[in-house]
Amino acid sequence: MNTHIYLRASTKDQDAERALALLQAFASDHNLNVVATHAENVSGTTLERPALNTLLNSAKAGDVLLVESVDRLSRLSQTDWAKLKTVIHDKGLKLVVADLPTSHMLVDDKGITGQIMQVINAMLIDLMATMARLDQEKRVERIKQGLANKRAAGEKVGGKARNEKKWAEIRKHLQNPTLTVEQVARLCGVGVATVYRVKKTPA
Repeated sequence: MNTHIYLRASTKDQDAERALALLQAFASDHNLNVVATHAENVSGTTLERPALNTLLNSAKAGDVLLVESVDRLSRLSQTDWAKLKTVIHDKGLKLVVADLPTSHMLVDDKGITGQIMQVINAMLIDLMATMARLDQEKRVERIKQGLANKRAAGEKVGGKARNEKKWAEIRKHLQNPTLTVEQVARLCGVGVATVYRVKKTPA
């Protein structure tokens, strides 16, 4: 059975192909013929995913769409998840999720048992997609609350993290009573405001 592996990570500093070996082993164990692997770094909350769209356009009816977990495929809103499910259904693809055993029946079993498991599997995938979306919403809300708490406490939000090495250099020069703030700034190659910031921040 021809199989298309789909891998996704949310940010560019994450390894989208982290689960590739696991899915290749899964395919081998279940006698699946991997014909393509599609990996990308993009949020699961959007339908605008080039690699996934390429997969859906190239896959044929009866092919398997293999993912590690439902949240790798979707953290979509209910409306967008319904759209994606419709595309997968209309293409005649079998969605198999490595960490969801009921989905394995789509390639391991036949007959009435397979039909029953398809119904159960569809319900479980919907449930897991909903949980993935709610988890994403909670994560976003926690980030917003954290930022709000920082703002309420007068802490700076956003911007670059301070250069600890540069700050240490500034502190060292500030210990020299013969140097002015302006001279320290020139010696360290920073702005005067940065020197004042270091000066008023407890070591």
